[in-house]
Amino acid sequence: MSWRSKRVLVACLVLIAATVIVYAPVRHFGFVLWDDQVFVADNVHVAAGLKWQGVRWALTTGATANWHPLTWLSYMLDVQLYGMNPGPQHVTNLLLHVLNSLLLFGVLYYMTAAWGRSFCVAALFAVHPLHVESVAWIAERKDVLSTLFWMLTMWAYVAYVRRPGRKRYVLVVALFGLGLMAKPMLVTLPFVLLLLDVWPLKRIELAGARGGGLAAFREQGAALRQLVREKLPLFVLAAMSSVVTLLVQKHAGALAGLASEPLSLRLTNAAAAYLAYTGKMFWPVRLAAFYPLGKSIPVLQASLGCLLLAGVTLLAIRIRRRCPYVLVGWLWYVGTLIPVIGLVQVGEQSMADRYTYVPLIGLFLIAAWGAPELATGWRYGRRALPAAAVCVTLAFAAAARAQVRYWSGDAALWRHALNVTTDNDRAHFYLGSALLAQGKLDEAIQHYSDALRLNPQFAEAWNQLGLTLMKQGKPGEAAPYLAEALRLKPQFVEAWNNLGLALMMQGKLDEAVPCFAEALRLKPDNATAHKNLGALRLRQGRLDEAARHLAEAVRLRPNDAEAHYDLGVALMSQEKFDEAVQQFTAALRIRPDLVEAANNLKLALAKQAKKGP
Repeated sequence: MSWRSKRVLVACLVLIAATVIVYAPVRHFGFVLWDDQVFVADNVHVAAGLKWQGVRWALTTGATANWHPLTWLSYMLDVQLYGMNPGPQHVTNLLLHVLNSLLLFGVLYYMTAAWGRSFCVAALFAVHPLHVESVAWIAERKDVLSTLFWMLTMWAYVAYVRRPGRKRYVLVVALFGLGLMAKPMLVTLPFVLLLLDVWPLKRIELAGARGGGLAAFREQGAALRQLVREKLPLFVLAAMSSVVTLLVQKHAGALAGLASEPLSLRLTNAAAAYLAYTGKMFWPVRLAAFYPLGKSIPVLQASLGCLLLAGVTLLAIRIRRRCPYVLVGWLWYVGTLIPVIGLVQVGEQSMADRYTYVPLIGLFLIAAWGAPELATGWRYGRRALPAAAVCVTLAFAAAARAQVRYWSGDAALWRHALNVTTDNDRAHFYLGSALLAQGKLDEAIQHYSDALRLNPQFAEAWNQLGLTLMKQGKPGEAAPYLAEALRLKPQFVEAWNNLGLALMMQGKLDEAVPCFAEALRLKPDNATAHKNLGALRLRQGRLDEAARHLAEAVRLRPNDAEAHYDLGVALMSQEKFDEAVQQFTAALRIRPDLVEAANNLKLALAKQAKKGP
């Protein structure tokens, strides 16, 4: 093995070791309430594993306000291999991040032959604290998975450039298409490939590089048009993905209209976000799972953001001949952030760490190639620069390791968010939900109340406040809060379920029926609504209807012990003792401490023996 090959192998091993050391704790982490339930823990399609029915669902669903079938299939594959254990789901995210880091190092080295600088970029990518959210959060599988296809597309593209051919080009298009099926943020990749044509592939020279006047500009314009035409299939796929994404998000209600967030707010927030992302790249502190979008952006912050964008862009253009990597890296950073910078507002966040997963590569390129340029002629540069790079990388790794710990559970995650942000209604909401799960009802009510104080239109907080009051045995007090949640969000399935339960607890069975019926109309495969309506009909003595709904609940959620028990009671009341025994047995297998199921199992067995064959 040559010295060059050994050096590359050592670099890869160091990248793997550093990344695993930073993220090793995630293998012990569980699901968090923020979207992990929707994507995996409570998703009946994912829970079934990798089945043809699930594949069809993944290819056609707009669930979670996105179309990303490959992401759904990756979750299903994990469940097929490991069950619903969250640990392996976290490990899959980590493995994908390791692969992305290795592929980034490899493709940069392939393009530039600059071993040290390529390794520096990959190391910063691997351990930067801003990337923790993408790796440590199961629901962000789409980030690490789509980036895998981003890197593979870049590899295929460079191979195509080195040896053009139809098969190689088809591979580029295919990998790009697969990436879009993991996350639509890859729509900016064709633009990035054009940047790579400028540097380091040098398929086109920057205007003015030759000093040849008008003829040179015409020649470069023709070359640019040829490169754009070459990527037309990629641009078409990107446009199609953008249209599908906008339609799915609009249908799901995740796309804020122009009237809901003024253009002035979105523009100023975008400028401020560019400033904040750049600052956190150099000094990654006060990182949070959710950054609330305020009613206004401070003028100074927005102005500094505009100055940053204008100033660095002008500087990059000015030095484009001598330092083309500055213009390429800066446009990579600015351009890949455009889909998520908030000009089209999706969600209620002002910014998000996960949005920097690919864009920061542009800034890392500038740093890795620019630092040696700045140190040219410095007597101690050859020794000082590697030492400084190691120190910076180790500092980032230590900060990332600390940030990883906050993702160990909901309480730690959202207490930290409250500590580093202000007026964070979402952090209060999710911390309230974590406390509710721990049985700390009074504390949960306080945080839900704080969330509503900050955002009275927060339907989910009204719903959770009502649910907490129900758990305190106050269904009468809970009902108005649940009704308010439904006034704000009439298609809120969970609130319809909870309102029906509150009415059931008060003995208002006939009033509860329409609530569960509406929940099922909105979401026919809702296991909770089937279970609740079945239990209600069981109380009313309508056994056939009760058994039908409870059987559907069990089918949708096989590990629900209470649903198995209620179904067993309904079947035993119908004198179907064999089937009742099966349901009571299933309930006890899931929950051995369910005394009622044990007692009814004995009764069912006795009646089964008495009835005879």
